[in-house]
Amino acid sequence: MIAQAGSLDVALEVHGLCKSFGRQQALRGVDLLVRDGERLAIFGPNGAGKTTLLRILAGLARPTSGQARLWGVDLRDQEGEGRRRIGLVSHGAFLYQDLTVAENLGYYGQLYATNRAERGRLNQRIAELIEWIEMDYYRDRLVRTLSRGMQQRVSLARAMVHDPALLLLDEPYAGLDPRAAALLDQMLERCSAAGQTMLFTSHDLERGARLAQRIAILHRGRIVHETTAEAWQGALTYERYTGAEPA
Repeated sequence: MIAQAGSLDVALEVHGLCKSFGRQQALRGVDLLVRDGERLAIFGPNGAGKTTLLRILAGLARPTSGQARLWGVDLRDQEGEGRRRIGLVSHGAFLYQDLTVAENLGYYGQLYATNRAERGRLNQRIAELIEWIEMDYYRDRLVRTLSRGMQQRVSLARAMVHDPALLLLDEPYAGLDPRAAALLDQMLERCSAAGQTMLFTSHDLERGARLAQRIAILHRGRIVHETTAEAWQGALTYERYTGAEPA
């Protein structure tokens, strides 16, 4: 661990997090510490518990036991102000198929805008995001008419429309073509430069290690290894702790 619990610069603390679905244990005592502004990549085989972990951190699921704290506040006590600091990109796009690209971003932006000043900046923010994801031509197209890769771009913009302090990204490169993946790289680099904390899962060991500062391996519901990106040895490290090749 690179920080101590209770430290002022800790964005996320996870202690003994467990999640069961009947007799199946998806998470079995996960411990994590992520500093403010840090980029953490979580690698692990299918079924390791990566999606379950991110859903709990996003407030979409409750743990069976254990604790997660965001900026010192228990996740169970997080209300609107706390949760608006989180942006999630998951397997589901969370987009309204019969709204346009711009309408989707406007809708989510209004949900998070808490005062007149934020609402006044919303149109500018939407225009910036649409430009970032290179979707100007499609801004007035219904989302259901877009390809999977395009919808993933819009989903990323949706997660960022309220400028969250913490980005949770679950396999964000899934379904992206090379150009869209390169755009995502650029956007995440911008987020990092702006000081946003990032926690993301990936099967792409090389790309994940390049984007991350620190790496954790989740296997069978537990964190089995943590290291810095500099010390990471790619597939050799992954196979040592999981006994499996990356997907």
